[in-house]
Amino acid sequence: MSKADDKLAFTSKNCWEVYNGKKDQAEMQKLAARYLDFLTRCKTERNTVDYLAERLNKAGFSLGGFKNGKGMKIMQGKALFAARKGSRGPSAGLHLIFSHTDAPRLDLKQRPLREQSGVAQAKTHYYGGIRKYQWFARPLALHGVVVKADGSVIRVTLGEEPGEPVFAISDLLPHLAAAQADQPLRKVFEAEKMNLVLGHQPAPVASSAGKSAKRDEKNGAKDPIKANVLRLLNQKYGIIEEDLYSAELQAVPAGPALEVGLDAALLGGYGQDDRINVFLSLEALLADLDKRPARTQCLVFLDKEEIGSEGSTGAKSRFFEYCVQDVIEAWEPRARFSEVMLNSRGISADVHGAVDPDWQELHEKLNSALLGHGPCFCKFTGSRGKYEANDAHPEYVAWLRGLLNKAGVPWQMAELGKVDSGGGGTVAMYFASYGMNIIDCGPAILAMHSPFELSSKADLYATWLAFRAFLQAR
Repeated sequence: MSKADDKLAFTSKNCWEVYNGKKDQAEMQKLAARYLDFLTRCKTERNTVDYLAERLNKAGFSLGGFKNGKGMKIMQGKALFAARKGSRGPSAGLHLIFSHTDAPRLDLKQRPLREQSGVAQAKTHYYGGIRKYQWFARPLALHGVVVKADGSVIRVTLGEEPGEPVFAISDLLPHLAAAQADQPLRKVFEAEKMNLVLGHQPAPVASSAGKSAKRDEKNGAKDPIKANVLRLLNQKYGIIEEDLYSAELQAVPAGPALEVGLDAALLGGYGQDDRINVFLSLEALLADLDKRPARTQCLVFLDKEEIGSEGSTGAKSRFFEYCVQDVIEAWEPRARFSEVMLNSRGISADVHGAVDPDWQELHEKLNSALLGHGPCFCKFTGSRGKYEANDAHPEYVAWLRGLLNKAGVPWQMAELGKVDSGGGGTVAMYFASYGMNIIDCGPAILAMHSPFELSSKADLYATWLAFRAFLQAR
């Protein structure tokens, strides 16, 4: 191909080759270190919102209002809206980045505790799209809250500290698994058998000095191991079994996020879909606080994306709408909500599936994302015939292309798998309904929805620069 022809064709760029200078490499490593710390600390929606609120508060964003030009609002501890006033006012349109705080996991059932075959267990109900087999025979931790009848909130974190015991779901030994070989995957790994091992030791029997102890109903004769689990929970947190009805406890992979590979170029950890974009949008906003933006900047962190964006903290709720109305009232009372929305630009910051080197046949390679080639635009999501998709307008795609090209940020565009094989949804279509321009954009990752997802340090850096360019654009 001649040099003239080369200018006509498009090939995505490898970010490692673009950002090979000492300054970029140093910034990349610093960003990756902060991200690994964030990912290790933020394994639930509540953890994530607490982290966001703490950093935003330190940066001068007030909680509950927008009068000082920087503010945030929190919904049920699981969703957060942050805004920073631009010089042009809300009627010129907002620049919005949406991302979601939830990730696939195992939730403890309302009445979880039981004992059988010498083991105390917790019944679970999986949340979001998981491959069940990936959650068996691996260390798990418990995170969440227990709310007592008096309204007091007990925060629970078990299985993360060094030396602290973890939890697990037992898997069937291969010696007895011959019959499973001919069964469909969905039948081999049954949801009702995803029971968390909590304990094995019976509760101690109370006895008087010099007298032999006897186990009775009071001492837990029926389920002595379950009784011991309840005793330990009561000692540590002051809770009783009834308190678990008003609890929100999640089983998630235990342990820290880690660098992966001999070159440490990959980042591995739980919940990167979509906490990588939560982290990057926050970092993008905070990186340029010394620059007054032209457009009002908004970050919207939402819950429940993995189960259809339902509930009061998901994208289908009115939380976003109420927050924007508060921004208008504080900064430009005469602006109309419809005018603000129609002039707004949005990014649905969500991850994309990178071409898996061992499963390349499931991707249509011409329209697939490559690890390390920068943030990936996805013009439409949905499945098969584009059902339930936001289909971004070409005028907006062209504007974004020009923006990133001018900023020198590598980017790519892809679909999620072959037409009749792939599919998935994001929050984009819910916000497109307001009339704003919006598109999905975020880094590509491997092993999406697994307990240990993989992302590229180079993509982390490039996406951070892309989000910064978007937030600062006129």
